[in-house]
This record gives sequence, C-alpha cells and structure tokens, in this order.
Amino acid sequence: MGKGEYIVRRLLLAVLVLVGVSIVTFGIARLVPSNPAAKWVGPRAKPEQVEAARVKLGLDRPIYEQYMRYIGQVVQGDFGISIKSRRPILDDLKVFLPATLELVILSMALTIAVGVPLGVLAGVWRDTWVDHLSRIFAVVSVSVPVFWLALLLQLLFVRELDLLPLGSRVSRDISLFAPIKQITGFYLVDAAVTSNWIAFRDALIHLILPGLALSSYGIGLSIRMTRASMVEAMGQEYITAAWAAGLSRKTIYFKLALKNAIVPTLMVLSLTFVWQLTGALLVEVVFLWPGLGTYLTNSILNLDFPVVVSVALVVTVFYVLVNLVLDLFQVA
Repeated sequence: MGKGEYIVRRLLLAVLVLVGVSIVTFGIARLVPSNPAAKWVGPRAKPEQVEAARVKLGLDRPIYEQYMRYIGQVVQGDFGISIKSRRPILDDLKVFLPATLELVILSMALTIAVGVPLGVLAGVWRDTWVDHLSRIFAVVSVSVPVFWLALLLQLLFVRELDLLPLGSRVSRDISLFAPIKQITGFYLVDAAVTSNWIAFRDALIHLILPGLALSSYGIGLSIRMTRASMVEAMGQEYITAAWAAGLSRKTIYFKLALKNAIVPTLMVLSLTFVWQLTGALLVEVVFLWPGLGTYLTNSILNLDFPVVVSVALVVTVFYVLVNLVLDLFQVA
C-alpha cells in the first residue's frame, strides 16, 4: 500500500469515527427519558407552548431528520442552542474550551519535564536505587485515580499547609481589581499580552494543583516508556561502539541513546494529551475549574443534551486529529 492510499484510508477512517460518535451520542441523547421542549419553555408551560417549542427545536421531526439537521449545522460551525442557558453552544465552547486546553497544556509540560528525565535516569542506571524509585513512582502515578489525587492535593496544600488556592482560575480580588482582558481565553497568554503580571501570577498559582493532579498519569506512563526505550537503546551496537570510541557519557546518553529512544515516548505523550483532555473533566469538577468538565457536568444534570452531544463531538475531534497526525508522522 502506497503512502497516498494509506493517507486517504486514514482520512476516511477519521471521518467514519466522527460520524459514528455523533450518531451514538445523538441517539443516546434522544433515548434518555426527558422533555427538552418543556425545559425550553419553563416549569409553568402550557401544553400548546410545549408543542410550539417542539416545532421550534425540530423535535417533532423523525430522529434521522433531526440528526441530519444537526450535522448540517455543525458543518457550518453551529452547534445549536443550549436548552438551559439559551445561549449558542459555540459561544460557550469559546469560553470553556480554552480553560480546559490551558490546564491540559500545563499538565503536558509537567509530564514532559518530570517524566522524560526520570525515565532517562532509570534507563541509564538500570537496576540501581534510582531505577527502583523511579519505577515505584511510575506505578503509583499510573495507579492512583486522578480525582482521588486531586482531593488529596486539596487536603494537603489547601487545608493543612494553606499554600495554594482551592480552585477556580483566578482569585476573586483579581476578578474585581485586576481583571484579565479576554483576548484568546487563555488567561496566562492574555495576562502576559496585556502586561497584567499580578493576574498572570495568580492564574499560574491556580493552575498548579489541578495541573499536578492531571499530569500524574502521564508522568508515570512517560517514565515507563522512556525507561524501556532507553534500556533497549543502550543495548544497541552503536552505543557499544560509542563507548569504545571514548565518547563522553553526555553525548552517549542524550545525543545518541535518547535521540532514538524518544520517538516511542513522543507517540505515547501525544495520546496522553488526548487522555488528559478527557481526564480534565474529573479534575475540573474537583477544583471548580470553569472548563469543559464543569460545562458538561452541569449539562448532564440539567439534561441539556445538545451540549452533551457537542462536547462529546469536540473531544472526539481532538482524539481523531491527534491519532491522524501520529499516523501521518509515522508514514512520513
């Protein structure tokens, strides 16, 4: 199979995955017992008002027509209207998605900064105390549920040590006296661009605990993958030849072994990004983080299914894109 044919197949498969997820989530949303039209009108709605709302929302049509109408809107960038807030869902996504992405990007930075170096050390000093401690840390990081770790971090750093804030993106004082001007929705970026360094520091502090909780699984996974790749690389003939040539440890470890060992780790880290995007949903609830997790949770509690379907579709798009980029990278 040629590269062109493989790329076309992967693109078609990506489209099929998106269509499949949209069908499943849309179907489940319609099968769950609820009355979106009654919620749209309000608790004291008259039957004729509910019926008028059904027509307005398109709920009087067959389910396949509702689905085709929804997909047609999504392709045009219209995710519909939230039944609870009556705001365009796209406007809400522009607010909540950057908050989640900012958290995920920080957690990925922590994952790379901690996991890769520890994996390198464990692989280089195999079967030493450094290796054993790193492996124990990796197993614990992978095994601990992210929401439970989030609660432990709150108890330790908020209640016992009183060092870090409990949750939210910024303090109330910052919101009142030094508000961040919304440009991109990423608080750190917006604060830096507008030279609001007080708000920048406050937003960064609020990111620490949720970022640590969210990065725990990725750190453990990157340690294990980097270690395994380094052990394999250190046993190759070119490494033996490098030792015989008298090259320095730094050159052998980082310029030769790590250069080849990092490729599998990068693949795992890319998939970890997608996992953290979904794992952020739990972390956000614990830390009162106004991101997709909080938005989705409130929508489920209020049976706001247009929002549920839209959030599921957005997360799936990220997952498909990351996998597609990885596959195309491997082909190239």
